[in-house]
Amino acid sequence: MRKLCPNLDREDGLETVLEVPIPEEIFSPTNKSPKISWQGMKSWMKSSNTEHSTVFGSKSAEIQLLLGVIGAPLIPITIPNNDHQLINRNIKDQPSISIEASMAKYIVKQYIAAVGGDTALNSIDSMYAMGKVKMAASEFCTGEAKLNSPKRKMKNLKSLENGEMGGFVLWQKRPELWCLELVVSGCKISAGSDGKVAWRQTPWHHSHASRGPPRPLRRLLQGLDPRSTANLFSNSVCIGEKPINDEDCFILKLEAEPSTLRARSSSNVEIIRHTVWGYFSQRTGLLVQLEDSHLLRIKTSGNDSIFWETTMESYIQDYRTIDGVNIAHSGRTSVSLVRFGESSEAHSRTRMEEVWDIEEVDFNIKGLSMDCFLPPGDLKTEEGGGCGMVTSNTKAKLPFRILSSSKVRASKIAAIDVYDDDSESSSGSSTDQEL
Repeated sequence: MRKLCPNLDREDGLETVLEVPIPEEIFSPTNKSPKISWQGMKSWMKSSNTEHSTVFGSKSAEIQLLLGVIGAPLIPITIPNNDHQLINRNIKDQPSISIEASMAKYIVKQYIAAVGGDTALNSIDSMYAMGKVKMAASEFCTGEAKLNSPKRKMKNLKSLENGEMGGFVLWQKRPELWCLELVVSGCKISAGSDGKVAWRQTPWHHSHASRGPPRPLRRLLQGLDPRSTANLFSNSVCIGEKPINDEDCFILKLEAEPSTLRARSSSNVEIIRHTVWGYFSQRTGLLVQLEDSHLLRIKTSGNDSIFWETTMESYIQDYRTIDGVNIAHSGRTSVSLVRFGESSEAHSRTRMEEVWDIEEVDFNIKGLSMDCFLPPGDLKTEEGGGCGMVTSNTKAKLPFRILSSSKVRASKIAAIDVYDDDSESSSGSSTDQEL
């Protein structure tokens, strides 16, 4: 990862420290001239403004979709910062607990031991991670019949090998105190939480807050924050076993509380359910896969509704010991975005993928104060809109500009905000809106 940018105007000038490091792959291996390499990087940084035609209308629209869905999704459940006090309580002292919940607590205790133990986890006050990502929209299909039928119309998009590359920097002090900066193909997304509100900022939309209480970043639970992972699944239930890549795993399940779903819903958008599953290896005790799925219903004209279901599966691997704590250093996320509920011809499914690698991890960062997690000054907390899920036959704002020459009309791809932030209002002209 490149952290410094040379001064291209003066050879004796000081180098500039990049806010977000850039993957080495951005630079052509055949380019021996550093100046030419960095000029290529400058073109890469401007690539998000190009309007190459894609199935989503333009390359910038495709990058918006990728960053909106995969960039900074949140886990639906607030994580208690209890230093495992609830987990370490004797199960015999909880007579009303079910067998499934008892099994889950035992599995979580084994996970705590596998990642380093209570002492090592509780010694962590803060964390920093830096890594690289590659993401791509791999498939879009629509059709008059079921999406799995031969009558569907499918468009295979780019493979992950030809996906969009980028890097990210992540800071965390507690589950509810975190900050992420992610740059992909020159397009930057910032997100964070100050313990009171979770927010996100993108080039194509103003800074805005999510509905409901602040929640943890999903990327942290993909092997980077074992303590929060243990606390998250401390109230789960064990629902069985399943092999994941030839690794026998226990399955722990969590459901978002109805009160939490109501807090994140609005007058025209209802979050019906949001479920999280964790797959823990029976051999090592480590988290092998994290999966979550949520279903939204959007009210349209009359009594009609459109449903969106988003499913994310993250395979977590390459655990390494950092200061006595096992941290996952790579993984792969697959996303399925399904729309249904209207006429069958409007049904659609979009698949996206991401691979990531962690380059640096450090704990107990000196000088990491509360000021590092403050939201942007132009933060807009939105009260009356939906969860960012709109369709073209409503008057709500669209997630990105879909060109008139697009191969897929706005009625086929609508906005879905897995970050669950509000639409500004259900009225207004079509313009950019968060996914």
